[in-house]
Amino acid sequence: MVNAPGTVNAPATLTAPADDKQARLKHLIKRLPNLPGVYKMLGKNGDILYVGKAKSLKSRVNSYFAKTIDHPKTRALVARIHNIETIITRSETEALLLEQNLIKEYRPPYNVLLRDDKSYLYVFISADQPYPRLAYGRGKGNHQKGKFFGPFPSAHAAKETLVMMQKMFQMRQCTNTFFRQRKRPCLEYQIKRCRAPCVGFVTPEEYAEDVNNTIRFLKGDSSDIHNALIAKMEKAADDLDFEQAVFYRDQLSMLREVQARQAVYTIKGEADVIAIGSQAGMTCVNVLTVRGGRVLGGKNYFPDVDSSEPLPENLSAFITSFYFQVTDDLPAEIILSHELPDQQAVSEALATHFGSKVAIKTSVREHRAEWLDLAKLNANNALKTKLGDYLELMNRFKVLKETLKVVTERPIDRIECFDISHTMGEATIASCVVFDQGGARRRDYRQYAIHDIQGGDDYAAMKQALTRRYKKQPLPDLLLIDGGKGQLNMAKEVLTELGILDETLLIGVAKGEGRKAGLEVLHFLYHEPLDLPMDSKALHLLMHIRDEAHRFAITAHRKKRDKRRSSSVLEVIPGLGEKRRRDLLNHFGGLQQLLGASQQELGGVPGIGPVLAKTIYKVLHE
Repeated sequence: MVNAPGTVNAPATLTAPADDKQARLKHLIKRLPNLPGVYKMLGKNGDILYVGKAKSLKSRVNSYFAKTIDHPKTRALVARIHNIETIITRSETEALLLEQNLIKEYRPPYNVLLRDDKSYLYVFISADQPYPRLAYGRGKGNHQKGKFFGPFPSAHAAKETLVMMQKMFQMRQCTNTFFRQRKRPCLEYQIKRCRAPCVGFVTPEEYAEDVNNTIRFLKGDSSDIHNALIAKMEKAADDLDFEQAVFYRDQLSMLREVQARQAVYTIKGEADVIAIGSQAGMTCVNVLTVRGGRVLGGKNYFPDVDSSEPLPENLSAFITSFYFQVTDDLPAEIILSHELPDQQAVSEALATHFGSKVAIKTSVREHRAEWLDLAKLNANNALKTKLGDYLELMNRFKVLKETLKVVTERPIDRIECFDISHTMGEATIASCVVFDQGGARRRDYRQYAIHDIQGGDDYAAMKQALTRRYKKQPLPDLLLIDGGKGQLNMAKEVLTELGILDETLLIGVAKGEGRKAGLEVLHFLYHEPLDLPMDSKALHLLMHIRDEAHRFAITAHRKKRDKRRSSSVLEVIPGLGEKRRRDLLNHFGGLQQLLGASQQELGGVPGIGPVLAKTIYKVLHE
């Protein structure tokens, strides 16, 4: 089975001074490597707020939390950060290219978004026949048809590429208007950078060969070009024509500079690159996604596997689980860090399941080897980070046990926490989250839709959730209730009715003075309340679990509430069936956008005529 992604994690809200999340962010930053890469700032719901590149991930990310920052946009971003994910690269240039790929893919709200791919220069060969034009420009403009190559990380690299190709292949670079008006060769022909196709000095067949060589060069198939230049340089040296030899030497140098492939960008390639690593009994698998030659990002997974088993066997189990349960996308290639013991069988099973062949490779070269190195690098770094988080979590559990010695001597490993969420009694949801010394046990999380109670009665909702949970499930070592004495007594009543009160430690977490984070008070059944200091690791652990229960509850509640509201409003409209309701919501993107639509805009939706549009508008607004 595959767990939720285990990339570098950090919780939210930096503004609360004693919030456990601030401490966890500091802990995360402390363990970031001094390596180049890309970082993603995530919001509460996992939405990407900002993508940035860094020469040193640790230094760059840490700079966001400096006290001297006074830019309002940066302060607003930092206040919303709930998580941070990183992808390590091997150079700042690779990080720069990957950053642009991710920005174009996700369009984060705090990034400066440049339209029409105008971040970098592209080299293109036009579709004009029989004499295509070679040129460069910013972005793949829709007005220009042809083959595009790039992006180039600097304008200098793109311009140098054009100059070199002019010297070697002598393609025209003039505009079509200038080309059609020529009656005699221009200066480019005189300095041997163009073969003057405008006046017929080269045949279409000869020019086509120059075009093909240029395309091969831009795609990286330049071994023959290298050999030809080397041969010319050596011949010029043998002939004592040192000036010409230097000319060819400079061409070779430029060719090597431009053709230095970056691991995050190549011209072609569709692959999932999967690397597995193991350390201190923990296993991590990094899945790097490459589409159209671009590294779109990666995710770290921490599967529940026997770490004593050989890595190839664990990798085989992960791959079958990943492709049959998690993803519905199968690329042409799967590149692995280890050869599978049942590689042929896995390949045939994937081909049967997806209806297309896949090549599973472990021995790769050139840019594929670079992709694999990136996946290995990120898997190993995620392991180090996870182990650091694991040790911190173990320390917090240890402090919690020491703190609660005055209350109980029972061991504390599994903790379950309940929370209730609703909007003025509407769509009430109870959540149950589970933690142990290994962290969050998300597969054990549960949500309970509460029915048949008076709206807004949190006590009745808690009673129903606890009863439904512990009629079938064993109690944890510690049962955490988000609330004060009232909710704690309700939990006591339920467990007494079920006859299991003495099988767990009950704790209620109540908001402190002014309902400020860090001032929480712990309530017990048979002991005085405990007011822990704001920097207590035991309090940080309980607050983190409580906040996770709140997040889990409110997410499900909002989903249920919005679904009920969007469907109930539209269901009362005569003549508006299920399909048309779905088409309306899909067309406008949701109920709020639908409410803002004019009658004419409603009538423009396929299947909604002017008469029905008038009815819909009247019901929604009158």
